[in-house]
Amino acid sequence: MGDQHIGIFGGTFDPPHHAHLLMAEQACEMLNLSQLLFVPAAIPPHKDTTRVGTVHRLKMLELAIGNNTHFTISRVDLDRPGPHYSADMVRILYEQYPTAHFSFIMGEDSFRNFHTWNRPEALYRDGRLTLTVMIRTCEGKQITADYHADRLPDLAQYVRILPFPVMEVSSSDVVRRLKAGKSVRYLLPEAVIAYIHEHDLYKM
Repeated sequence: MGDQHIGIFGGTFDPPHHAHLLMAEQACEMLNLSQLLFVPAAIPPHKDTTRVGTVHRLKMLELAIGNNTHFTISRVDLDRPGPHYSADMVRILYEQYPTAHFSFIMGEDSFRNFHTWNRPEALYRDGRLTLTVMIRTCEGKQITADYHADRLPDLAQYVRILPFPVMEVSSSDVVRRLKAGKSVRYLLPEAVIAYIHEHDLYKM
């Protein structure tokens, strides 16, 4: 369908938490997405490894997104050899969904570093993808679409800035709490918490 609008939401999801889900749901609503693809990374270029293996991360993500009919998991990064760069991932998704337009969903920190990505221009220069930057609404000086005007002068026309309700949750904080034996209730979906305890994850 030519009017298909698909969101791309990448990350390690190690573990997936409520801020991930809130950002995804807000993006679906504000962008009127027909589908949102959660794209779990294999081993990202900026990390040496993930905390737990792919099988566990996939299962936790399946439990987290539950029965949300707009959410789908894509194995596009898991089923190919590395290194895993976003430019290559997007090219494959273009082939899988030849008539769709895409929104690549990212946080403000990722957008600030976008010029350092491998072949960043390859993501947007064919006009099939918009970078959707979710910004925290409480911050004073907010980032603008032309932030990279000096390095990527044509990028601004492919950037959309969306406000995102503040929810200060990070996977690193969650893991620190798990290692310390503290509660992560209301930070993670209950099904994910149960899975972590069942498989004794994030102890070391």
